[in-house]
Amino acid sequence: MHKFWGPLPSFICAWIYVVILRPAEVAIIVMTFAEYAIQPFTTDLQADYKSMAIKLGSLSALFVMTYINITSVKLFVKVQNIFGVCKVFACLVVIGGGIYEIAKGNTENLKKGFEGSTTSPGGIALALYSGLWAYDGWNSVTVVTEEIINPGINVPLSISVAVPLITCLYVFMNVAYMAVLSYAEMVSVPAVAVAFGARVLGPASFLIPLGVAVATFGCAMSVQFGVTRVCYTAARGGHMLEVFSYVNMKQMTPAPAVAFQAILTSIFILVGNIKTLIDFASWFLWFFYGLAMVALLVLRKTQKDTPRPYRVPTIVPCFVLLVSIFLSIFPIIHDPSMKYVMAIGFIVIGVGVYTMFVYYKMTPTRLLRKFTFLTQVLFESVPPSNRED
Repeated sequence: MHKFWGPLPSFICAWIYVVILRPAEVAIIVMTFAEYAIQPFTTDLQADYKSMAIKLGSLSALFVMTYINITSVKLFVKVQNIFGVCKVFACLVVIGGGIYEIAKGNTENLKKGFEGSTTSPGGIALALYSGLWAYDGWNSVTVVTEEIINPGINVPLSISVAVPLITCLYVFMNVAYMAVLSYAEMVSVPAVAVAFGARVLGPASFLIPLGVAVATFGCAMSVQFGVTRVCYTAARGGHMLEVFSYVNMKQMTPAPAVAFQAILTSIFILVGNIKTLIDFASWFLWFFYGLAMVALLVLRKTQKDTPRPYRVPTIVPCFVLLVSIFLSIFPIIHDPSMKYVMAIGFIVIGVGVYTMFVYYKMTPTRLLRKFTFLTQVLFESVPPSNRED
């Protein structure tokens, strides 16, 4: 509603999601993939060499998933379907092993599962960061609505089916872990599922790191798929470089946006570690979830008659807003550190970028033309309107 302030929140959201948040998420998941994939082969390696092996494995996996996302949407869907089935199978194997151990009477560790827990609000918030992180894939479907048939029905349907299913699988998997491993064992090993497999599955223990690797690879590829569409849409609306709204002439994929995300993810892989990146990314996630709920409530007040493909009860965004406030404020109070200062700093930088390059349009025109031409030639990409013509 305001010429300057009106588009600013959406730009900041796109800026953080495209440049920082989603690349960091993909980096976390790809590094988890590499850690599990190389676990059977690196047991005797020193920590420095193992860290280097994880980064090299992460970059290799990133290259493969980037190739898939640039090449074809149909190929992406086929790979995702295969990996999705394998992911559920791996979860069921873990759950089956846990049920077997519980049936044998191994329930001692379950009785001690919450020993040493803290009840401070900040501690709970930090714990929720990692817990809710595991379920954050639900939002990927909401950013690809343009490529979903009948999104008004299929988006709510996919979330309402998948979220309860994944919740049950994850909860039962953790019960299985806690039935077999003590708290000390779980915090002392780099890959809990591998330790579980070695204890329960014997010769078939290789299925666990294989299953986790497959699951994380598919997850990372879907997050990359989603964020490239955010980048594509933001560029189409003038909030990113125009060339990122171009599509490959043959495959109709946003190839420049996919390549841009791969470059950013590579940087996060090279400079970050999993735990720090999760805390860093989770704060951003819940900060912008809160802003999204505020935007939703404002739009329901100011645009009551606008057609909406689907609608949730108002109590839902109000509840999510309260949770996001809790998860945005208490971690800073409980554990003040530079990562939160950096997070706020990136938002401030985004305001500066918006003011200069979007609002006042102070862009280096000649340099951008050369960059756009080079990108078009390299990825055989054109504006979507040209491709449709």
